[in-house]
Amino acid sequence: MARKAAIIGGGVIGGGWAARFLLNGWDVAVFDPDPEAPRKVGEVLANARAALPALSDGPMPAEGTLSFAGTITEAVEGADYIQESVSERLDLKHRVFAQIQQVASDTPIGSSTSGFKPSELQQNAANPAVIFVAHPFNPVYLLPLAEVVPSAASDPALIERVKETLREIGMFPLHVRKEIDAHIADRFLEAVWREALWLVKDGVATTEEIDEAIRMGFGLRWGQMGLFETYRVAGGEAGMKHFMAQFGPCLQWPWTKLTDVPEFTDELVDLIAGQSDAQSGAYTIRELERIRDQNLIGFLRVLKERNWGAGKVLLEHDARRRAAAFAPVVGEGPMETARMTVLPGWIDYNGHMTESRYLFAASETSDAFLRHIGADIAYVGTGFSYYTAETHIMHTGEAKLGDALTGTVQVLAADEKRLHIFIRILKDGQPVATLEQMLLHVDMGRGKTCAAPQTILDRLLPIAQAHAALPRPEAAGRHVGQRNA
Repeated sequence: MARKAAIIGGGVIGGGWAARFLLNGWDVAVFDPDPEAPRKVGEVLANARAALPALSDGPMPAEGTLSFAGTITEAVEGADYIQESVSERLDLKHRVFAQIQQVASDTPIGSSTSGFKPSELQQNAANPAVIFVAHPFNPVYLLPLAEVVPSAASDPALIERVKETLREIGMFPLHVRKEIDAHIADRFLEAVWREALWLVKDGVATTEEIDEAIRMGFGLRWGQMGLFETYRVAGGEAGMKHFMAQFGPCLQWPWTKLTDVPEFTDELVDLIAGQSDAQSGAYTIRELERIRDQNLIGFLRVLKERNWGAGKVLLEHDARRRAAAFAPVVGEGPMETARMTVLPGWIDYNGHMTESRYLFAASETSDAFLRHIGADIAYVGTGFSYYTAETHIMHTGEAKLGDALTGTVQVLAADEKRLHIFIRILKDGQPVATLEQMLLHVDMGRGKTCAAPQTILDRLLPIAQAHAALPRPEAAGRHVGQRNA
């Protein structure tokens, strides 16, 4: 049975939370008195459906059910997790928490607040122990960070469960150990924002020039290495101590105005808004969101390929979901070992899945089979492995962006040294490609074939025996260019 998340407030952030939970298989109930909330959440969800699956190298879980509740009580009844994303007014949040806890007094309530401390949120609550800060970053459905901020009144065990819930939906819970106004990230962003306003107000730079300074330079470094690690590298071989010694004195120089706030006047607002319109007014907000999402997907997938930063979170989420949701299926027919989704990077200029990705899909399918019989990465670490000696691929259909694919293995023959398999890559139960492979068991140290150990044969040979009763695939043994009978 799917778990339920209640989202109170259906704006940009609330809609992002709804999409994050929904696309990770949770049922979601949204409450927002705005009659436009279904449309607004629907538009955020459409962007999320186009973006989030592109970060995963496995199939997404079945999408949960989205509903819009008429009252807070209706939304939170039966919820396993509640996320509050209403306007940044403390009195409003207190009223929302009071209504929630009339019917869900023990359910975790995370607040998306960017400024209030949890102790402020908990004031006069019926059960303050379950209220905490879970501050995300836009777009919530793509960016993994969620600042989790408890107070002294919070239940530590509940906070640990909340962090695990956030990991389960692909987020990175950053546990802020000491509550403070604006938490960690927004305090930093506020300092940058304040300095940027001064630069515009004083005529030093336009909004576009400031954005160019960020995205053409240090923003790229920060995106994958943060602040302190970036400066550690800047210190050269001598490291952080050298950097601090070299640049520390400049902290006393009057470079910035971080402690001085520009007067917030209509003239300043008009100046900033006018420059921003000139910079980005050619695009609608939805167009900018889609541009942002596709750029983030590219950055995040590069980090994922390198198991670095936010990419490491994505890899761990894939592995956790794969282990929890799917295992090779041994039945009467060929063995189902892999499920995949066609991603944007798999598509060629014709809009179809490119040839190399059929080989990748087959590799995922055969690797899963090898793991099933015990020839996994730990086994390779002992100095032995199965090597692919020969592959024959046939393309029998087309796969396009977003298609769900299944990989199956039929063992044609197996002995101590050889493994002869037939792989089908299926879409809607029909093959879009078949691959016949011969694999050899190899002693990697000697560079020669050798007999597989009995522990592997005890798992492999019964499958081979069961598959011997299956019809032999018509394509098995075909040579390139052979005519159909």
